[in-house]
Amino acid sequence: MKATTRRRTIAIVAAGALGLGGIAVAGPALAGGDMLTATRTAAGQQGPGMGNGYGTPMGAGMRDGTCVGAGVTAAQGTLSDQQKNTLVAMAQEEKLAHDLYVAFAAKYPAPVFDRIAAAETQHLSVVRTLLARYAVSDPTAGTAAGTFSDLSVQAAYHRLLASGTASQAAALQAGQEVERTDIADLGKALAGVTAPDVTQVYQRLLAASQQHLTAFTTWATR
Repeated sequence: MKATTRRRTIAIVAAGALGLGGIAVAGPALAGGDMLTATRTAAGQQGPGMGNGYGTPMGAGMRDGTCVGAGVTAAQGTLSDQQKNTLVAMAQEEKLAHDLYVAFAAKYPAPVFDRIAAAETQHLSVVRTLLARYAVSDPTAGTAAGTFSDLSVQAAYHRLLASGTASQAAALQAGQEVERTDIADLGKALAGVTAPDVTQVYQRLLAASQQHLTAFTTWATR
């Protein structure tokens, strides 16, 4: 079976509940029909020193961040207007990462793009759960793949997509840049947050982004 065929064993989800660590959280489908399920059937798509990427151990204790743990189990708190704006920004960052990795997965054989795109699907779903809890409008709802309401995010997407189309190595570098940005932004977002559920989600997303960065770095140094 060709690598491109194996990559596309990742199933497309139309809509509905997505599971995080076996606990379902409601979330609408990503626009453009490119939402990926965490299908555990990507046979033969193991990278260097890596397991299948869906909760099984990887070499050197690494995982690619597809599973960020249980769903939103912590209690709801209160958010300031600024913290709600930050939550909106987080949704757009997760969508940017998802859409970018889906584009790279269609172009390059490295299965890390498919795996982490599936992780970003889960991450966006859980952020959408928080948006719904705090009655904040979802900026990603109804938007096509690669389309963003925030002009700065849109510009970043186009820049990263253009740089990553040069080669697989360049795409892996773009992935590293995205994850470093997410790590920095999540660190800032956690400062001053008292809402238990938001803290829980941000901490898990931070850990997942660190795993993503490690996975991209591993592939880039092959």
